[in-house]
Amino acid sequence: MRDATRVIRAGLSTPAQGEPFLPGPTFASKFFLEGEPSSSPYTYGRNGNPTWTLFEGALAELEGGPALVFSSGMAAVNAVWADVLLRAPGPRVLVMPSDGYNLGRRVAREFYAPLGVEVRMARTADPAAADLFDGATLVWLESPSNPELDVCDLAKLTEEAHRHGAVVAVDNTTATALSQRPLELGADFSVASDSKALTGHSDLILGHVAVRDPERAARLRRWRDEQGSIAGPMEVWLAHRSLATLDVRLERECANALEIARFLKTRPEVRRVRYPGLPDDPSHRIASRQMRRFGTIVSFELADRATADRFLHACRLVLPATSFGGVHTTAERRGRWAGETTLAEGFVRLSAGCESAEDLIEDIALALASVGGD
Repeated sequence: MRDATRVIRAGLSTPAQGEPFLPGPTFASKFFLEGEPSSSPYTYGRNGNPTWTLFEGALAELEGGPALVFSSGMAAVNAVWADVLLRAPGPRVLVMPSDGYNLGRRVAREFYAPLGVEVRMARTADPAAADLFDGATLVWLESPSNPELDVCDLAKLTEEAHRHGAVVAVDNTTATALSQRPLELGADFSVASDSKALTGHSDLILGHVAVRDPERAARLRRWRDEQGSIAGPMEVWLAHRSLATLDVRLERECANALEIARFLKTRPEVRRVRYPGLPDDPSHRIASRQMRRFGTIVSFELADRATADRFLHACRLVLPATSFGGVHTTAERRGRWAGETTLAEGFVRLSAGCESAEDLIEDIALALASVGGD
């Protein structure tokens, strides 16, 4: 079955006369439970819900391994880190990208390092990153990196990490399982913030983890249940409903991202355009081999902070907002956030939505002209 069909059918129950295609959300803090708890698939709302079950089944079909939904992307991240790092005996070492998601870096330094976890960082595209794998407990990869869009060879790095005895997890948020399947490339975990492209309407906070090993899935489920990092049934139902349009959304958004990147390359006031779909992009060669689509994000630099701020203010269709992956085209100057100290002051991350590419490019052209263009 092809992805365009799979996202529409994934996780649905067997068709039954008079029943909806996707049952509505189950709102329940408790379920009728007589006798031994093991006799029922659902006992208490924190431990399971039929709405979760359907969505997790859909995610498992897309990812290629058992999947669990969490209340947010960071809840999913922390579940993996806790399972691997806090359970490990002896020295514990986390290797992660220095150019990845800034909150992940902060949590590693401020919460896990004080617990005795050694945190090692290297840039995603640095070939020497594998030199940090010796003694590693968990290798955390992010590809394409957010927000600079560097791509690493996931299969090669995963093989090298496993050779050193490390567990490998991939933050697959920017790509989604329709563009890249980390488990197929050898990773032990595939993690994503489903608030982004997977659900794609800028109205949900959600995350998930998919795994190769069912035993790890069982441990993550216990962590989620006992720590309480559970998602509400309405959010999960909306996510499952949104999943059906993932393929068509990504088709338009990725096409728009490429057209915008090509246009930005022609503008003299724009510097260092990055998009893995551009043939001259440093990430293009690996991305072409590893990814089915090149993603919805374009990054570029303007002269300075003031120019970037004026550009964003002048846009009318490109909305100023953080996050990415939605049907609305958005952009922001990433340097405004604490922790993004390595980015140029004029660095802009743009998330292409589903509008007309021609309209978006006209809007961007006018905004660029207003801040010192043609």
